Amino acid sequence: MKLAKVIGTVVATRKDETLVGHKLMIIRRIDGNGNFIDLEEVAVDYVGAGIGELVLVGQGSCVRVDKRKKEAVIDMAIIGIIDTMDI
Repeated sequence: MKLAKVIGTVVATRKDETLVGHKLMIIRRIDGNGNFIDLEEVAVDYVGAGIGELVLVGQGSCVRVDKRKKEAVIDMAIIGIIDTMDI
């Protein structure tokens, strides 16, 4: 899992049918102190995250474990909303 902050949304009216019904969010990875690292990426939102929230992001085949997501073209997903972080 990775730490990230939601910084925006993506609207795509034409997309692969396996993405229909999924909210797409722009995220940017953060370090443990909340500083941005890496570039912006797009992740499917499984948990209803909003802009400005800190989130947990999963990547790869592990984000397609449920039956209806097995064949989806999802590579990155928001899988949790962070309440607090202690380092």
